[in-house]
Amino acid sequence: MISTNQFKVGMTIRYEGDTYRIAEFQHVKPGKGGAFVRTKLRNVSTGALVDRTFRPEQKFEQLRTESRPMTYLYDEPDQVVFMDAESFEQLALPKSLLEGRFDLMTINMQVDVVYIDGEPFDVELPTFVDLKIVETAAGVRGDTVSGGSKEAVLETGASVQVPLFIEPGEVVRIDTRSREYVTRA
Repeated sequence: MISTNQFKVGMTIRYEGDTYRIAEFQHVKPGKGGAFVRTKLRNVSTGALVDRTFRPEQKFEQLRTESRPMTYLYDEPDQVVFMDAESFEQLALPKSLLEGRFDLMTINMQVDVVYIDGEPFDVELPTFVDLKIVETAAGVRGDTVSGGSKEAVLETGASVQVPLFIEPGEVVRIDTRSREYVTRA
């Protein structure tokens, strides 16, 4: 059991029967009244972000998390198959677990599968991935001064906004957290 003064970002706790990861927290000591802790918790199963305020004396069950490096092998209609980098065991996870991130993964990509109490619950992609642009509109001469952007389709099928000077066939670096163009690779 842990108290609110032991909170750390990324810590996993059980609260009201659900599993949450601490996204943000702030200890608040108002001039009048007792201190409290304001937090933002992400529900592990639904992904919803909730705001909660706790008293300093409240206790929570801390869940043990573990990250294992794995390689993305292939996907099937409803699941994605990974291979453990150490034991070479294969793990199949539902595609719904990777919603919004699956289209940034390439075959043989190294990812971290996060386990809570021995059960896989999340996949963390590398922060940046280099992907080839398959399709994008041609940039019009003179438009680059405005600093505009255009939509581009990557080799994995994902659509991202890129600067007007980027052409099909170029390799670009994408931030997997925000799905934004960073630079040419």
